[in-house]
Amino acid sequence: MDQIEQERESWRNKAKEVAKNIVAPRAAEIDETGEFAWDLVQEYSKQGFLSLLIPKEYGGMDTDITSFCIIVEELAKVCASSALLVIVQAVGTMPVVFGGSNELKERVLLPLAKEGKLICFCLTEPESGSDAASVRTKAVFKENHYVINGRKCFITNGGVADFYSVFATTLPEKRIEGITGFIVAKGTPGLSIGKTEEKMGIRGSNTTEVILEDVKVPSAHRIGEEGAAWWQMMRTLNRSRPAIGAQAVGLAQGALDYLVRYIQEKEWTKGKEDRAGTQFMLADMAVEIEAARALVYKAAYMMDEKVKGTPVQMFSAMSKYFASDVAMKVTTNAVEVLQCQGLTKSHPLERMMRDAKVIQIFEGTNQIQRMVVAHTLLK
Repeated sequence: MDQIEQERESWRNKAKEVAKNIVAPRAAEIDETGEFAWDLVQEYSKQGFLSLLIPKEYGGMDTDITSFCIIVEELAKVCASSALLVIVQAVGTMPVVFGGSNELKERVLLPLAKEGKLICFCLTEPESGSDAASVRTKAVFKENHYVINGRKCFITNGGVADFYSVFATTLPEKRIEGITGFIVAKGTPGLSIGKTEEKMGIRGSNTTEVILEDVKVPSAHRIGEEGAAWWQMMRTLNRSRPAIGAQAVGLAQGALDYLVRYIQEKEWTKGKEDRAGTQFMLADMAVEIEAARALVYKAAYMMDEKVKGTPVQMFSAMSKYFASDVAMKVTTNAVEVLQCQGLTKSHPLERMMRDAKVIQIFEGTNQIQRMVVAHTLLK
């Protein structure tokens, strides 16, 4: 086993231990209350899970995408909400890593890595939905600062973040070439939090509106050049979608593992007329999970190895939508196998099924991912 594989295995073992001893005992409560788990923030920060993609010179772990996916998968086996915290931190961070000045990186990345501060990614708007190019939030340059006005919605960690990666149009007539990224710090005048969404799944994740009213942002807080945000966003999402896929794979694997243990302990299929049918369903679940896992880690491998000539964006989209569709199918079937018992909160399967539906929708709906794949094929 080479050094890279040893490092990845070390991350897997660490994530497994945290998942088993810290996350799993809290999973049902997190879902039931819908409260943000600050205790997990502290634990994740201590373990390095909140600085995975931050360079070492800024105090981060500087891991690869494969390690990122491994950690997310292990955490999601017991709680998809808790796994999302790791993903969102990376998504908010990556635009700064890709495009920020050295000064901005020091201002933002060091507190994230060393102090356990949180960051979020503010792109989605009420009018634009899945069309990321239709950003209506505006940033107008005045003297040495920008004034930002707009409203973001369905922002994960919107109510708890210390930093906000905000995307606004500086040149509306240029569409995607007119979008610019900014870092807005918590407490900046004009930055406020609107309603908190009461979601059917991933309930432990804080999801809110983010409102910007005449928010003044220094030019030094702009992420790269004006009009560079589209490239920053696409590079970010290409790397986060395999992690979303890994979240879905972990969720599906957790559901299958629970179902198998339940059947073994209860000898549930012995003497039942549907014994063969249940076994066939278990086999299909296992095969589909392995297929999804292979696609997720192929996409991660392509990014880690920087394979030339490969359509990274297409495989990233494939991994997200295929894995989340598998998670939805596996969790739904797991509930069905348990019949009425599967509908009750005494089993985690109904929570897992609700979480799987959310994964199909966020970070770009699965319909949008299919469009990305088709567009790449036809280009």
